[in-house]
Amino acid sequence: MYRNIFLILLLNVITLSFLTGCGYQPSSKAAKKVLGESVSTSVYISMTDPENTVVLKDALDEAVIRRFQTNLRHKSKAKTHLNIELQNVGFSALQYDSNGYIISYRTTIRLAITRQTKNFSKRYNAVGNYDFTIDPNAIITDQQRFEAIANSATKALDSFVAQVAAEGTKRKGK
Repeated sequence: MYRNIFLILLLNVITLSFLTGCGYQPSSKAAKKVLGESVSTSVYISMTDPENTVVLKDALDEAVIRRFQTNLRHKSKAKTHLNIELQNVGFSALQYDSNGYIISYRTTIRLAITRQTKNFSKRYNAVGNYDFTIDPNAIITDQQRFEAIANSATKALDSFVAQVAAEGTKRKGK
């Protein structure tokens, strides 16, 4: 019995020392080094697709709060400002049924994100994909379309988070 307790404690100590000793840190912490404690956002409204711009703005604000674990502020009070431009939204057929009807689509969204601080500006490109199914011989409903765009925008923003986090890990000594 004492041997089992000792082995469990030893395993916990080894696991804990491995996680703290390997230098692991969440991507949000690395990204926060780059973005700072406060962020403001703006999305350029697409005249060809204004509905998607609103969906994108909501997804962006949620990503800033959840993934960067930072605070949204007014542009004048934020350390970093993110300008986001919706470059392209596309739907492509992925799968057909035996009668030739499309039953699966992929939504692809392309974003151009500019990160601005007081003395610095950098542009990022981010792409997100989201796959979804529909009933045979049906059209994509507005609800499915908005959900697909929101999910692919979230994935594109995750790509942006990864790019910023990679910059944050390079700044360890800075």
